[in-house]
Amino acid sequence: MKDYELIVVGGGPAGLAAAAGAWEAGLRKILIVERDVELGGILNQCIHNGFGLHYFKEELTGPEYAGRFIKRLAGTDIEVLSDTMVLDVTEGPAVLVSGRECGCRLIQADSVVLAMGCRERTRGAISIPGSRPAGIFTAGTAQRYINIEGYMVGSRVVILGSGDIGLIMARRLTLEGAKVLACVEVMPHPGGLSRNIAQCLNDFNIPLYLSHTVTDIIGKDRVEKVIVSQVDERRRPIPGTEMEFECDTLLLSVGLIPENELSRRAGIEIDPRTNGPVVYGSMETSMPGVFACGNVVHVHDLVDNVSDEGERAGRSAAEYVLGGDKDAAPDGKAVSLKNGEGVTYTVPQHIYPSAGAADVYFRVAHTFDKSVIRVLDDGEEVLSFRRARMAPGEMEKITIPADKAAALKGTVTVLAQEA
Repeated sequence: MKDYELIVVGGGPAGLAAAAGAWEAGLRKILIVERDVELGGILNQCIHNGFGLHYFKEELTGPEYAGRFIKRLAGTDIEVLSDTMVLDVTEGPAVLVSGRECGCRLIQADSVVLAMGCRERTRGAISIPGSRPAGIFTAGTAQRYINIEGYMVGSRVVILGSGDIGLIMARRLTLEGAKVLACVEVMPHPGGLSRNIAQCLNDFNIPLYLSHTVTDIIGKDRVEKVIVSQVDERRRPIPGTEMEFECDTLLLSVGLIPENELSRRAGIEIDPRTNGPVVYGSMETSMPGVFACGNVVHVHDLVDNVSDEGERAGRSAAEYVLGGDKDAAPDGKAVSLKNGEGVTYTVPQHIYPSAGAADVYFRVAHTFDKSVIRVLDDGEEVLSFRRARMAPGEMEKITIPADKAAALKGTVTVLAQEA
């Protein structure tokens, strides 16, 4: 006998949605393992609004969004093991956990959903030169200090990177009385959502310097100034373009990395394009009975999409446990998806033609105005989708209808071109 039908690793938005989806699909012995002391994940520190517009059709703050799912689970018998770390995921599958309540123990399950989320890149990951004074934070760390701990991180701030967390913190710091001097982005296009550029920078007259980066940090005990330089098309600083900003704080919003140490240690296949597990349309990984969803698979813009993906993983896990993997083709053959011109990755990486309609998520390599998304099957176009505008900071989604999916035979390529 297994201890549980399903173990969900992570109690953030993806894990909560996966547990809810599995319960509603018929599983009854479900355990959520969460390393924090409470459920909700990163949503608990995201006190700004803008969540839930797609999923709940109303605007919520992060804690309100998490609260909706926590309330949804309150009427079930789903168990939660909080303040507990998952140390290993092994075949079987089984999960090795360590916590104050449970000690160190191996828990057997019929299925596992990986929903560990992602982490921020730090200064060490991007190798900024200069001294190492106090006053350098990742945007998410600064967000936690202000919104959860109640500490102000600085008064004169420069933000490196235009990811969504950094943009939101530009507004948050301004509202708390700090002076945000600039947002600096090494790419020629913003990294965050267009709505966040408008609401967090433009509305507060915060300048955005594209194709620029921080080339020096100056300060002894605390940051005193940063040097910003323009970069060329190969992202190398251009001599003579330096700008000096006197500040006491530098926030880093330079990208997110899916949290996949557990996945790699388990031997699960990882896609180098996303740094997340290779998944099928059902969100099953290369390890039988182990599914993955949310930011651990690929970094999302909207928590609404994370919830949709989590529910799909939970339902698929339930189908797997209850004796009918509904996503398996009669001949057992799947078709592979890959990115073509203008596209950086596709998720899922494999789909079964007989599994019905397939949602495909991807990002474009650069900004497009009027454009077309083409879907090719072994080089022959089978579908196309028109777009008025696409940008790398905004994830795209297309749906391959069931009849078109059933006819797929070879490698499917998704590409984007100007119309």
